[in-house]
Amino acid sequence: MPWQKTFTLPEHTKGMHLVTKEVVKECEAGLKGVDIGIFTLHCLHTSAGLTINENCDSSVRTGMWCPIE
Repeated sequence: MPWQKTFTLPEHTKGMHLVTKEVVKECEAGLKGVDIGIFTLHCLHTSAGLTINENCDSSVRTGMWCPIE
């Protein structure tokens, strides 16, 4: 059964931030009882982006950061 929710994440400083806990908390009701499916997360912010790093090690966050000079 399709499920949709719009929510706002807390404001963060410039950089990469883990938001998994916040996303799961906001989407708990829609994920309840789901064993398999497709999860689409859409970022409406014009200058933010999402990356998914399944099973990555902690160095991925620092290795991907490219500051604007």
